[in-house]
Amino acid sequence: MTAGGWPATALRGLALATAAVAFVFAVCNYLIFWRGWPGLEGLFGHLGVLGFDSRGGGLDATGAALGWLQFAAYAAAVLAPFVYAWWRGRPMHGDAEILSAIAAYIARAAFWGVLLVGLVDMAISFLRVEGLLVGAVGAELAESLGKSRFRGEFVHFPLIGVALVIAALTRSIGFTWLAFLIVLAELQIVIARFVFSYEQAFMGDLVRFWYAALFLFASAYTLLHEGHVRVDVLYTGFSARGKAWTNALGAALLGVPLCWVILVRGLGGKSNLINAPLLSFEVSQSGYGMYVKYLMAGFLLIYALSMLAQFLSQFLSSAATLLNEPEPGESG
Repeated sequence: MTAGGWPATALRGLALATAAVAFVFAVCNYLIFWRGWPGLEGLFGHLGVLGFDSRGGGLDATGAALGWLQFAAYAAAVLAPFVYAWWRGRPMHGDAEILSAIAAYIARAAFWGVLLVGLVDMAISFLRVEGLLVGAVGAELAESLGKSRFRGEFVHFPLIGVALVIAALTRSIGFTWLAFLIVLAELQIVIARFVFSYEQAFMGDLVRFWYAALFLFASAYTLLHEGHVRVDVLYTGFSARGKAWTNALGAALLGVPLCWVILVRGLGGKSNLINAPLLSFEVSQSGYGMYVKYLMAGFLLIYALSMLAQFLSQFLSSAATLLNEPEPGESG
């Protein structure tokens, strides 16, 4: 059991379970709306549970099995963290570091993803608008690249897979470089427009794509390093325990609920804010612009998951202070 006793064990289990349920919720959303799995609503409707309507009638044996598999995933996400917290009595600071590492990995993968997708999609859009794409890849592939679903599934998604691998192999986060690239992208718009009288929709799309990524993906990283600006006249004068109470209550009552509101409201249905653009591979109406608008809706999902992990990390770190757990590196 954790050195802090049952309170520390319970808090560890609660924080880890909250994170696990959020990730299972996101995965199940993909399985339901992209792969046709029934979800808990379909399963409970099939079983006739009060308050749930069956989607299109009962489920066959395969559908019921998939529904039970999703139910088992949620049950494991709730129970396994508490078993882990009780079985392995590690300090709360250790679990806080794990949650921070998860948030950092999400941010790294997102950074590399938007960098690779932005550069490749911009190149495709440039070749397409200038009539060079057919000569580069052939008429059939050029026609397919003009369809948002094809470009998403066969260009964007593989690049995101590459980004996941790069993020696992490197520990650096290049948000400073992303900010620099945004400046360069904006600078080339100015030069191209006022010097060469040349401007295309994809040029502005790239700036908006990268700027949205910088704003949303760097939030968890900034929270990790205490980089967010605190507008207050009280916090700086608090004792260590006073600051711990403020951070713990702020994370538990404001930060975590905010992330869950984004997840539930964005992923709660097929036509919701995040799901609808992703499912339709939505693009802007700017003609030959970049085909990344649907990914920008997904930025909200990345933001919610990374910030949730970091808020929970902050909560555990603050709770460790309140329970007098030694800081990492301190002697017992």
